[in-house]
Amino acid sequence: MLDEHATSAAVNRLAETVAMNTRLMNAPLYRLLSTDIRERHLGGTFGVDHFVHYALTMDLLEGELLDALAAGDTTSLPLRDRYLPDVGAVLDVGGRLCAGGALALTAIARPADSYRGEADYVLLVQERSGHVLNATRRLAVIPKGFHQPLTDVRRETQIGATLRREMEEELFGRPDADNTVADTLTADPMHPTRLTEPMRWLLAEPGRLRMECTGFGLNLVSGNYEFASLIVIDDEEFWTRYGGVVEANWESATLRQYSTTDAELVTELLGDVAWSNEGLFAMTQGLRRLAEIGGERVKLPAIEWEIGQ
Repeated sequence: MLDEHATSAAVNRLAETVAMNTRLMNAPLYRLLSTDIRERHLGGTFGVDHFVHYALTMDLLEGELLDALAAGDTTSLPLRDRYLPDVGAVLDVGGRLCAGGALALTAIARPADSYRGEADYVLLVQERSGHVLNATRRLAVIPKGFHQPLTDVRRETQIGATLRREMEEELFGRPDADNTVADTLTADPMHPTRLTEPMRWLLAEPGRLRMECTGFGLNLVSGNYEFASLIVIDDEEFWTRYGGVVEANWESATLRQYSTTDAELVTELLGDVAWSNEGLFAMTQGLRRLAEIGGERVKLPAIEWEIGQ
């Protein structure tokens, strides 16, 4: 149930979506109901909601805040007062529509090269396109996607399931894994026989594809939950075989690459004001972890937490 102001904001979102040719599909969406997260343990419960419910309510909070900051008056934020009024509401994930996603810094090992230099990891960073609903024209890691099921509601609650699907969609060009293009009619979209050649190669042997969660956060701007992750491909053969077919989809305006041996350029990247907040969260968490496990391929400055009072 929406009051008059919330209804007006939802109608405006629909009008903007049509006018700007933004893709908005009412697909199933996981909502977070409870968390059980501690060291070396990632647990919790999810329910299922409709994406349009999120898009026309909680997803409007960031836009309202940005408009208020631009106008120089943050005393009136009626949508935030309704949906996310205080820290208690942020933490009460089961008492509100808490949607979110999984996003990962992707690091792919490359051999030494006479043009590029010593062996490294290539880091992939995207600038989001103007047709996406979230983080439009902002920097983000890739893959980045909402946590939602395609066909198997229970099994696909695993964060890794969303990341593998987003890799297929956003890095390896599988349009049938994208539920914003068309409804999913395949019984098992991630069946081995349907995977792209790069993904089949990665899953053919244990250890070729490593994924781990590097952090969990509740976004104070949007109220979303964010699973920051790291995807590492250590075998140099992958880049030799498939580096030329790694390609972002329509959700990206550009795809940039950075070397883990170029401390100056990566430091400059981290200071870019164009970052989405969840993208920077995943980027810094991924770099911290990569520095621990990447060996001589990683020559970046240390990233340390600073806890505010």
